[in-house]
Amino acid sequence: MNIRKDDTVIVLSGKDKGKQGKVLSVNPQAGKLVAEGINVASRHRKPRKQGEEGGIIKMETPIYACKVQVVCPKCGKATRVAHKIEGDKKVRVCKKCGAAL
Repeated sequence: MNIRKDDTVIVLSGKDKGKQGKVLSVNPQAGKLVAEGINVASRHRKPRKQGEEGGIIKMETPIYACKVQVVCPKCGKATRVAHKIEGDKKVRVCKKCGAAL
């Protein structure tokens, strides 16, 4: 998977199409990720302890990685990720402008 934590991504399809958000966590085994403000669901929480508040809580739920694309920090466009070897390290680069991601 080419998407990592703290990347900015844009949603390509679904109810949140066009929204941008920062990646909070990635699950490569399931091919999913959780991004800030994307795929938000309402959870009904019951108070469990004395003094704890119950209610409806909004939280981000996982979305398939194939439905999002990385946004390049330099050119600001949604792009695919290329890999380039610089010295002895393999780095991710923007397909459009060539900047390191």
